[in-house]
Amino acid sequence: MEQLMYFKDAKYRIDDIHLFRDITDENLQLIRNIIKDCPIVKARAGQIVLDANSSGSRLFIVLNGALGITKLNEDNNHIENSITQYLPGECVGEISVLDEEIHSATISALSDSDLLVIEAETLWQLIDQSNGVARNLLQLLSFRIRTANAQIRSRQKVGEFYRQLSMVDGLTGLHNRAWLNAQLPPMIEHAHVSGNPLSIILVDLDHFKRFNDEYGHLLGDDALQTAAKVLNAGLRPTDFAARYGGEEMIVILPGTTQKAAIGVAQRLCTRLSKTKVFPDAKKPLPHITGSFGVATLQAEQDFLQLISVADAALYRAKDAGRNQVAA
Repeated sequence: MEQLMYFKDAKYRIDDIHLFRDITDENLQLIRNIIKDCPIVKARAGQIVLDANSSGSRLFIVLNGALGITKLNEDNNHIENSITQYLPGECVGEISVLDEEIHSATISALSDSDLLVIEAETLWQLIDQSNGVARNLLQLLSFRIRTANAQIRSRQKVGEFYRQLSMVDGLTGLHNRAWLNAQLPPMIEHAHVSGNPLSIILVDLDHFKRFNDEYGHLLGDDALQTAAKVLNAGLRPTDFAARYGGEEMIVILPGTTQKAAIGVAQRLCTRLSKTKVFPDAKKPLPHITGSFGVATLQAEQDFLQLISVADAALYRAKDAGRNQVAA
């Protein structure tokens, strides 16, 4: 960076610098005397001012222009600007000066910028001799901490949003297999510990390949979505439905005995058989039916064993003619 002049020779107002705001005139004169020989340097647009290899030996105050936190892209040779910016009056590098550690971010000039450079020794002198500077620095650090915490909370919310999104089947809107693998085992464990019943229903849409062949895969997708809506509409808020794979779906019924689960499966089976897939189509109105296999958790049974019992019941429903329930 090119040195332009010393602060004593510049025309910048000292009270435009946030670190020196709301300080008595007497203290401002003391501050002027301390920083009079601090250099002003010019950082050209794109030039790195601080990076992760810079030690905390100096503070940079933006007098003109703007700095911003930047990052390298995947090929490590192109700098992308973030939304975090430092404008005239603001400073960068204060935390690293105080803890004498390297900087945690790379900061570069977003435009041609004039920067006042205050060495660590000089900053400590300012803190020692001016309560106003110490107060302003504490307020700045408090603001930075609050901002960082807000960014962390925001990232956590975004991360949770995408985590939840990754657990949803894009076609049917039901939970997906990843959700099932993550959530059903702890439900089973809780049922074992609490002694409460838990039942599941495996659902397979009947002759779905034939449906796809006759009406096409796009209308087949409509059929899957319709079936998913029927399942969701027939469940309690405490129940869950997930797409198990292909045209198979699974219903989880916490706190439900086998007798009650069979009743739920029969109700869903009847509703499904009466549901029209696409009533506006210029073809005979097709209905979809399903085969339902019910299983209720037994002592010491695990996730795979419970699924296996439901799957066996599902095949019994198919062998008996489909569009029915077996347990």
